[in-house]
Amino acid sequence: MLVTCRASAPTGEALPLVLRVSIDGPIHPVTAEIVGDAIKQAQEHRARLILIRLNTPGGLVDAMRETVAKIVASPIPIAVYVAPSGARAASAGFFLLEAADVAAMAPGTNTGASSPVLMGQTMDPVLRAKEENDLAALLRSLTVRRSRNSELAEEAVRKAKAFSDIEAMNDRLIDLEADNDSQLIDKLNGREITGFSGVKQTLQLTGARFRDVRLSWREEIFKLIADPNIGFILLVLGVFGIYVEFSSPGWVFPGVAGSIALVLGLSSLAVLPINWAGATLLVVAIAFFVLEVKFSSHGVLGVGGAIAMTLGAVILVNAPPAMRIHWTTAISVALPVLVIVVFLTTMALKARRSKVLNGASALLDEVGTARTSLMPVGQVFIHGEYWQAVGSVPIDMGSKVRVRRVEGLKLYVDPLPGIGEASPETRP
Repeated sequence: MLVTCRASAPTGEALPLVLRVSIDGPIHPVTAEIVGDAIKQAQEHRARLILIRLNTPGGLVDAMRETVAKIVASPIPIAVYVAPSGARAASAGFFLLEAADVAAMAPGTNTGASSPVLMGQTMDPVLRAKEENDLAALLRSLTVRRSRNSELAEEAVRKAKAFSDIEAMNDRLIDLEADNDSQLIDKLNGREITGFSGVKQTLQLTGARFRDVRLSWREEIFKLIADPNIGFILLVLGVFGIYVEFSSPGWVFPGVAGSIALVLGLSSLAVLPINWAGATLLVVAIAFFVLEVKFSSHGVLGVGGAIAMTLGAVILVNAPPAMRIHWTTAISVALPVLVIVVFLTTMALKARRSKVLNGASALLDEVGTARTSLMPVGQVFIHGEYWQAVGSVPIDMGSKVRVRRVEGLKLYVDPLPGIGEASPETRP
């Protein structure tokens, strides 16, 4: 998509290009891949600037470091712009903002609060000190090179301090405030910036036009399913689809759809740090649900499976809160699965208690027609089949008979009362 930013471009010269990419959501390995592709496309199209629109609650430290490394190594200047109003560059997003050649924010945005967390629990003091010192050193190396307030930036890690757009501007944590992309480009036009390597250059952006980064199909898919909540839902749907296919072979669709959903779910969760206790609980939950259907426990196994699935989902991902599966998602998935299991169990119990509808025993008390005279042995026609039959009394051909007993492939029959021969008062 091309959008003209200003109309006053020099005659006969190509309009300068600004390549634009949006990071909207948690920072994960796909984020680094998207930024890397944006840099390659900027080089191919000879863009003057890469504009990263950022709105993130944070994310994974390793993914953040990889993305920061790509930003500082970019030969094309990069501006990170926290937008639109109401957006944030929290936690890991603060590092991306400070790594950029130009750090900008829209009115009503915020940043900071970059203290490391682990599974929402209190970290070991030594481990926490190591993580804080490591991240604080990274921030110092970024902000000093960018001539920003390194001491205040460090408080975002050590004291979890957060900053509004106004505070960040006044305290030299960012370079610019702008209402929108076009205004930001206007303010950057003619501005001299210093790259991470120390090389200075002046941004010539008169009449700049925007081009949005083209994501690969792989990036589009992973961006869509990057949310661990979506990954968990796909994982459960995949397992359920495959179970249905194995339970009722020949349907095909549940197996195909389930396999695709299972692969996508595993791919979504594979890029995240997994807590194996949570994964084990999910396996136990699936086992409980299957056993409940096969061997009714009057709901004990089903309820246990729902509890195990909920707890397993919540602790499945070793990551900051923004990257974990929410309680609401875990419960919203576990309860419908429990309802389905209870329904299947009820149907199974009804089937067990109902009369057998196949095999020889299904012929008991069924009515047929004598195809030959039974004196006492002959043939009867019942359920579309010919059977050898023994009559309790002589029975004429064409008379209706009722099956009294089944022994192997031989039926023992009585004449149907009121039709054909009268029912005998005594039987041998």
